Amino acid sequence: MQHAGEEIGAGGAANVARNLWAMGAQTMLLGCVGRDANGRELLRLLESNQIEVDAVHTVLGFTTPTKTRILGAEPGRTMHQVLRLDREPENPVPREVREQVAAGVSSLVGRVDAILVSDYGYGLVGPELVEAAHEVRAAGGVVVIDPRKNFDLLRGATALTPNLAELAVATGRRLEEMVDYREVVRAANELADRAEPEWLLVTMGNRGMALFSNDHPEGVTIRAAGSESVIDVSGAGDTAAATFTLALAAGLEGPRAMRLANAAAGVVVMEHGTAVCQLSRLRSELPGAPQPSHSAAVAAG
Repeated sequence: MQHAGEEIGAGGAANVARNLWAMGAQTMLLGCVGRDANGRELLRLLESNQIEVDAVHTVLGFTTPTKTRILGAEPGRTMHQVLRLDREPENPVPREVREQVAAGVSSLVGRVDAILVSDYGYGLVGPELVEAAHEVRAAGGVVVIDPRKNFDLLRGATALTPNLAELAVATGRRLEEMVDYREVVRAANELADRAEPEWLLVTMGNRGMALFSNDHPEGVTIRAAGSESVIDVSGAGDTAAATFTLALAAGLEGPRAMRLANAAAGVVVMEHGTAVCQLSRLRSELPGAPQPSHSAAVAAG
């Protein structure tokens, strides 16, 4: 197989921030990177998109999470992933950094319309950050949490956006893409009873999305957009969470916000790598999509 080139992109919460920026939101990122080449490159990419990164801490001894994906294809065939190499932090985020990031979130109370907490399991999302996020919520801001674990800390957010695997972890159930939808309903209601979000958006891969609330205990469902022409699902959940958050901040009700999130995710799965959905593209997919004029912060870890 012949080497054809390399491309560097922003993943994780940085991809969430880029999607918010692409939708027209004034965006800042809070979190940390390692004091390494990948961390420096990530900050450069974000700054080139005019995303504020002053609250991203560079931490000695912390490895910037990096996923290297090797793609290949035979002549005339669609490119596909051959191998993925993950470089993960060996140590969790230090306590002092957690406290500094939480203080940064607290400083945003009354200054941002929304905050999206992206939990990737690296140790940043804990009591300090969740408490700070709820200060934003108490001041009238939208707080959306895209969870990985720490579900017992998440009570009272505007919305949670787990995928099926994360919902399974939260409830101890076995949930897969082909599981009976009634099992998804039972698990979603169990998590909703514990965490008490206003909205619980469950992303279900090629089965689409399901949205739960007190008024919709059986869930409002939508088929996956773009499912017939999927090229790469990397980062689709980031796009969905970003779009859903911004739509709620714009005053949309959950079902319409889900419709926008689904359409945006359908756009990015038709591209390689962690792509973003530009507002102009979303408008072409869903005429009447609102023009956001809001500010959003992303806290990651």
